[in-house]
Amino acid sequence: MPRSASGRIPALLTPRLVVPALAGLLFLALAAAIASGRSFAFDRSLILLFREPGNPAVPIGPAWFQEAVRDMTGLGSFVGLFFMMVAATLALWICDRRRLAAGLVTCVLLAVLVSSGLKIAIARERPDIVAHAALTFTASFPSGHAFLSAAVMLSIAGFVGLASRRDDVALLALILASTMILLIGLSRIYLGVHWPTDVLGGWCLGVVWSSLATAWAGRRAQHSETA
Repeated sequence: MPRSASGRIPALLTPRLVVPALAGLLFLALAAAIASGRSFAFDRSLILLFREPGNPAVPIGPAWFQEAVRDMTGLGSFVGLFFMMVAATLALWICDRRRLAAGLVTCVLLAVLVSSGLKIAIARERPDIVAHAALTFTASFPSGHAFLSAAVMLSIAGFVGLASRRDDVALLALILASTMILLIGLSRIYLGVHWPTDVLGGWCLGVVWSSLATAWAGRRAQHSETA
C-alpha cells in the first residue's frame, strides 16, 4: 500500500471505490428499514415541499413547468431508457467495440430484472398523501426510474469513457448523465409517485450497479487487448 508520507491516496480510498461502497451501504440500510415497515418523517415533508401550501393536490409551479417535469420523468421510463441503450449499443458496435456493446445490453437487462424483483420483495406502498400526477403500476421501493436511469446512463457514460480512452469525453458523459439522473429522480418526487427514500435508494443502487458494470467491462477490454 502507498505510504502516507508520499501524499498519495491509498488505492482503497479512491472515489471509484469509496462512492459505490458508501452507496451500497446506504441502499442496504434503506432497504432493511423499509422492508421492516419503518417510515421516515422527511419523506412526507419533502413531498409536500413540492405542493401548493394548503392544497397538496396541486404541484407548485405553472402548467408549463408541470408538463416539463412529466417530459423529464419520461426520459427515465422503459421506453426512454430503451432508446438510449439502443443508440449507445449501436454506436459501440459500429465503432468495433462489440464486447462493450454486448456488456451494456446485459447490464441493462439484468438491472430491469433486479428492479422488478426488489419491488415485489419489498412491496412498499406508493405515497398516499398527495394526488399522483402520473400513472403507476408497480410497488414503490426502489424507484425504478431512479435506479434504471442511474444504471443505464452511468453505464453508458462509463462505457463511452472506456471506448474513447479520453478523460475529457468520460467526464462530459458523466456530467450529462448525472444531471439527467438527478432531474429524473426529482421529477418522481414532484409528481407524488415516489417517496424521497425510494429515489435515494434507486440512485444508490444505480451507482453500485453501473460501477460494477463499468469495472467488469474495463477488465474484459483490458484482457482482450493483452490476449
